[in-house]
Amino acid sequence: MGETVAVPVWLLAVLVALAGWWLLDRLLVPSVRWLIRRRVDRVLDEINQRLNIKIQPFRLTRRQALVDLLAYDAKVVEAAHAHAAETGQPREVVMAEVRKYAEEIVPAFNAYVYFRIGYWLARRVARSLYRVRVGSVDAEGLKAIPQDATVVFVMNHRSNMDYVLVAFLAAEQAALSYAVGEWARVWPLQALIRAMGAYFIRRDSKSPLYRRVLERYVRLATDNGVAQAVFPEGGLSRDGSLRPPKMGLLDYMLRGFDAKGERDIVFVPVAINYDRVLEDRTLLLSGDPQARRRGAAHAVKTTFAFWAGQARLAARGRWQPFGYACVNFGTPLGVRAWAEARGVDFRALPTEARQARVEDLAKELMARIGGLVPVLPVPLIARALLEAEAPLSALEIKARVARMIEALEAAGARIYIPRRTRDHALDQGLRQLLTRRLAVSDTGDAEGLIQAAPGDRTVLRYYANSLAHLTPAEEPAMVPA
Repeated sequence: MGETVAVPVWLLAVLVALAGWWLLDRLLVPSVRWLIRRRVDRVLDEINQRLNIKIQPFRLTRRQALVDLLAYDAKVVEAAHAHAAETGQPREVVMAEVRKYAEEIVPAFNAYVYFRIGYWLARRVARSLYRVRVGSVDAEGLKAIPQDATVVFVMNHRSNMDYVLVAFLAAEQAALSYAVGEWARVWPLQALIRAMGAYFIRRDSKSPLYRRVLERYVRLATDNGVAQAVFPEGGLSRDGSLRPPKMGLLDYMLRGFDAKGERDIVFVPVAINYDRVLEDRTLLLSGDPQARRRGAAHAVKTTFAFWAGQARLAARGRWQPFGYACVNFGTPLGVRAWAEARGVDFRALPTEARQARVEDLAKELMARIGGLVPVLPVPLIARALLEAEAPLSALEIKARVARMIEALEAAGARIYIPRRTRDHALDQGLRQLLTRRLAVSDTGDAEGLIQAAPGDRTVLRYYANSLAHLTPAEEPAMVPA
């Protein structure tokens, strides 16, 4: 007779779990992966049919393959060996550091997440907070971009909402890849941002090795036609005015550009403006050493308090959208034509000369962006209040704004205040400033005499400064605090 073998309950449970895992791994997981892959492929086919700028195969390559490609890029390996010789570190240690940088930078683009989840979220968030508008688009210029060109949207940086707003509004044109700072490297936001195709960068890193790895990733993406979005200013505007361009990412894109090569680089200028920037007070405080010492905990507390206040307003039925958020898309600028017209070969120039030409191009792009900045109600009303020497009635404010609009239109500015609803739009803008107590009235509403709130002129100046480059330099209201 056979003998009975006693098995402890815990061991039986382990064996059953291992058997279940084996069945899951061998039978169910491949089927689920196949279904997911099939759904993603269907999304890709559908999206690529309607996108003006197609999703390039490079973005669909497995992330691990891209990490390997970047970590063992010839120039990266050369830089790693030089770093090892300079610091005395073993090459294996340096290469491990290179791989860590590559893992950190390389995105994990997922078309399904981008167009089915990210697009839906971006649209809902943007439309919930603002009256979202596209002011002007050079549709013919966008259609004329060659299919094999690398398209780079270059834009001013007003708010962290810029990422959401432009990704949503440009979704009919392209799936954009952003360079995102370290602020977004928190769980679970990091995974979502990677899946949206963004790549993380350490903006203040001084490590030559890290900069080389980042440069090579940007070059790989550019050479392979990845549509990108770049903020030439390098960060958010702290006083509301346009900042001078930084050359970092643009230089990485251009230093190996061959004007006679197969793929052109086409920059599309994009300009953004808001009636309310969510971070306005935080940005104005960022220059205050005492505010910086408060650290991340204070920032989280302030953010929570802001949204809690908005939730209370919504619960009472008193919440109102934050006014207009408007985006203008300008005429594309092809690097090939720009370089040939000036006899520039970026590859042949020594570093300083190349950077000087990159700066020339960056300044031209910023000038184009500046000319596209949408003129909205709140910045105009803010300027009118700052210029006034005495309290004004709502009618007097509107008259001043009307004169500003005439002057700006004559200068070629892009006004987004529809004529048939101009009076209503200005009423909304004025009400927003009164609600936020940036403006005060002797009767407590728009029926009285209104003036800038004495303690908040700096915030009003922040909004007026968004139009500073469109107006004469001697305007006293435009001078930052």
